[in-house]
Amino acid sequence: MDETQLRREYSNSPTAPGTSPGAPDGTWQPIPEVSPVSDPPIRVRGVVRELLETALFILLVFFIVRGIVQNFKIEGSSMEPTLHTGQYILVNKLVYFHFDLNAPLRLFPGQEDLPPRIIYPFHQPRRGDIVVFEYPRDVSKDYIKRVIGLPGETIEIRDGKVFVNGVELEQPYLEGAATYCVAGYPCHSGPVTVPEGQVFVMGDNRANSSDSREWNALPLDRIVGQAWVIYYPVSDWGLVPHYEYDAPSTVAQSP
Repeated sequence: MDETQLRREYSNSPTAPGTSPGAPDGTWQPIPEVSPVSDPPIRVRGVVRELLETALFILLVFFIVRGIVQNFKIEGSSMEPTLHTGQYILVNKLVYFHFDLNAPLRLFPGQEDLPPRIIYPFHQPRRGDIVVFEYPRDVSKDYIKRVIGLPGETIEIRDGKVFVNGVELEQPYLEGAATYCVAGYPCHSGPVTVPEGQVFVMGDNRANSSDSREWNALPLDRIVGQAWVIYYPVSDWGLVPHYEYDAPSTVAQSP
């Protein structure tokens, strides 16, 4: 059998892998190259999952930050000349963070009447602090005032001046403005004592401020935080000024 006959017999056999059917003249034609398969498209489920994870992360950061600082807009003139209407401030909510150490113990039988034991890891509101709080007569409103009297202290307003435990309080932030207590207010009839768990607050604009002279002391639980930074307008940017008193030389301590 010659070689030529062998090739013809093979050409009549089924097409071999990697080849195309023979041409009429008996020659073999190469198979055209096939382009590589492209990567499969990104799954929609994976994209949605990434978006949800990002959204949850953003929400988590938002709530953490919101629990530490909060922004407020000053409306009204009760804190002039220290703060002015239209200013935006950040309030430090962490500085007055507190908790009741006895709260878990009240879950046990027979301990339901256990009195609160409030702990402030940092510090309670101090005299001179400017605080933002829920207005006691309408908690949907937020007010801003300065802490003047602390729990257990006696506040007296006479001759345009403020006395704490019988000692005149230095108030340079008033720029010489006088303080009065009009008829009908609790402080008009004489000294008032700040109850435990409360503070006595007043606006720096004493002639135009609804404060503790009118509606008594402020419960500590109503305080949102300490006014911290003025961030708008840019020209007023800076820390909110807080006056620090040199106790006990400025104010006599409660017995």
